[in-house]
Amino acid sequence: MKLPAINQSRRLLLFAAIVLAILLGAFSFVADEVIEGDTVTFDRAVTLILRDNGDIMNPIGPAWLEEAGRDITSLGSFSILGLIVILVLISLLLIKRPWAAAYVALAVISGTILSSVFKQIYNRPRPEMLEAMRVFTSSFPSGHATVSAVVYLTLAALLAPLCTNRGVAVLCVAAGIFMTLIVGVSRVYLGVHYPTDVLAGWSLGAAWALLCWVGANLLGLHRR
Repeated sequence: MKLPAINQSRRLLLFAAIVLAILLGAFSFVADEVIEGDTVTFDRAVTLILRDNGDIMNPIGPAWLEEAGRDITSLGSFSILGLIVILVLISLLLIKRPWAAAYVALAVISGTILSSVFKQIYNRPRPEMLEAMRVFTSSFPSGHATVSAVVYLTLAALLAPLCTNRGVAVLCVAAGIFMTLIVGVSRVYLGVHYPTDVLAGWSLGAAWALLCWVGANLLGLHRR
């Protein structure tokens, strides 16, 4: 009776390994292109599409849309993500799920460190940006895109197996992906990142979240 479940688990891990290889390959490709300077035309073209009459300091759309962009980008900030993770950890500990708490904490902390390390390695200057936005780190890869992917996708992977309704489980995963995407798009819209910064951040963050999920499954942490 256990054989089908074992085979299904192996197939799932194999699929995860394939997706992981694709994500890491995407990050390596974008990083190589950035180093060689081959992304300048692409970055500039996408950035100008989101600017009003080619003015790099003025995003397209009404003032409320720009304000909404700032609100959305804050969902990937260290402060907001930190508060979310802390509340999740407290909740997991209160319901006596220390292994799940350890899984979330390790995934997020290590993902944040990974993002910072790669920023130091590539040290890409920021694009011309809106005066209202303040940034403190280099541009590649996008920290907001990377860490939001780690946090939201890790939480989605944690919650989806707990859902008895398949539709709700799919919604959890879709919500994690959606939150990750809108944070990254907001960074390009506001002009504080190049599109390739965000693409690399998405790839790196999703790959790390997936790698942590695979590791947790191999160690049996999800079952615990």
